[in-house]
Amino acid sequence: MNRIVLSLMLFAGSLFISLQAHAVTQVQASVDRNPAVVGEYFVLTVTADDDLSAGAFDPSILLDNFIVNRTSVGRSTKMINFKTSKETRWQVILSPKQSGQVTIPAFTINGVSSQPIELTVASPGTQTDEVQDLFIRASASVDSAYVGQLITYKVKLYLAAELQRGAINSPQVEGAQVKQIGEDTDGTEIINGRRFRVIERTYGIIADLPGPLEIKGASFNGDILVEAPRRGGMFGFNESKPMRSQADDMQIDIKSAPASYQGEWLVADIAVLQEEWPTDGDFSVGSPITRTITLTVTGSDESSIPDIDMPLPSGLKAYPEKPVRHSFVRQGQVVSQYSIATAIVPTKAGEFTLPEVVVPWWNPRTHKQEYARLPAKVITIKAGDTSAPLTPITNVQTEQVSAGYWPWVSATFALLWLISTALWLNARKQQPSATPPKLDNEQHNQADLLALTKACKQQNASQILRALQQYFSAMQDKPVTLNQISALSPELKAAIEQLQAAKYSATPQGIDSQKLINAVKGYKSSERRITASAVAPLNP
Repeated sequence: MNRIVLSLMLFAGSLFISLQAHAVTQVQASVDRNPAVVGEYFVLTVTADDDLSAGAFDPSILLDNFIVNRTSVGRSTKMINFKTSKETRWQVILSPKQSGQVTIPAFTINGVSSQPIELTVASPGTQTDEVQDLFIRASASVDSAYVGQLITYKVKLYLAAELQRGAINSPQVEGAQVKQIGEDTDGTEIINGRRFRVIERTYGIIADLPGPLEIKGASFNGDILVEAPRRGGMFGFNESKPMRSQADDMQIDIKSAPASYQGEWLVADIAVLQEEWPTDGDFSVGSPITRTITLTVTGSDESSIPDIDMPLPSGLKAYPEKPVRHSFVRQGQVVSQYSIATAIVPTKAGEFTLPEVVVPWWNPRTHKQEYARLPAKVITIKAGDTSAPLTPITNVQTEQVSAGYWPWVSATFALLWLISTALWLNARKQQPSATPPKLDNEQHNQADLLALTKACKQQNASQILRALQQYFSAMQDKPVTLNQISALSPELKAAIEQLQAAKYSATPQGIDSQKLINAVKGYKSSERRITASAVAPLNP
């Protein structure tokens, strides 16, 4: 009995000693840098000598003075001479909110507390950039600008260590448009004998309203790889270190458009107008002429360029396409372009003067209104094939004269023709036909009309115009132009103008196919009536 009691006492004692060995006896807190800098990251490490759950440590008491980023938890177990020790380690990424002396409070875990830490927080810029592994700088192209003027904001990220991951965050601006221009560039710079990798990014800022424009500097969040000594060893290894850096804030004075300015507002450093024309310069009625006008500006965004007005004289119809806008960076300057192509269709021959194209703009360097101009242009439109108008298909009316002996001669030739035809047909029956019979004019017209109807169903303006020319060319047995077809009837002219508008217009337009088919059939039926009236007197 005594042995049993003694055994129980020994077991309880060993259990108590074991539990006491694995209880938390020490909690330590440390930081990886002191002093720290406002807006930049540093790492707080809290260690407890036991295997604990992640929720045993609560970092919420830090929220008053710090921005608390991610928290990571690690555990380790060591055994030396059959003695086991365990450890739980929390690492918290913090960023101070304000400069001065800040106290990191003591942390209590399972009744055991750490020592508080007195942290010195410096203002941004007080620590020399050149001694850091990572920092960011930003600059603006101007100190003051006009409403709608493009402000170039350049950001440079300097790295003296290997970048593991990270992102550059755009500047925060209220009351303005902010967007990245172009792609990032990667280069190197040497500062005080130290080589830095430099990643440069360009932003465009356009203010919407006059007044002071506050720009909160661009920032970087990420991790770099730094060499750290291995505990208990002679070799080093790379470990990830979180980094955060922010550029200085700045303010730009935004001015409104001058009251003396006339026209649509455009502010730029340079504005140039250019145009492109067909190289041959041979223009005729009904044939489209493609004119392309391009406005190139520097110091302005493509969205700020107004649409260009291009008036035309009577006798010329314009079908503009959708304008093309884009921006790019060339030699450190932002260049924007506005380009519009217009199909000009002459409706009559003659000499026409295209008016001068003028685009007003404001020069912020000289503080004066200037103008980009294209001089007036004179073009000559030829009539083309319209000098030989398409003639209606009619049978020639013959005058009746006295028959005389000619009927007998005609009858004799007719009889001989009938006999030869009968002999030829009999020979045809004896031999199989090698080639299919040819279509007569009426069958050709029906085939062309079927092709025209099929193109109309597809609502393709180009195919319809080609089928229309093919139909009337076959009818006249010679090539004809659209202008010649338009001269046949007002209905055909209206239908062709509608087709040209659908083909060259920038906005989609429906095609009235039935109107065109009715115009074609109407012209054809009128030709048949003319033919019937011409033949009637020959058959009293």
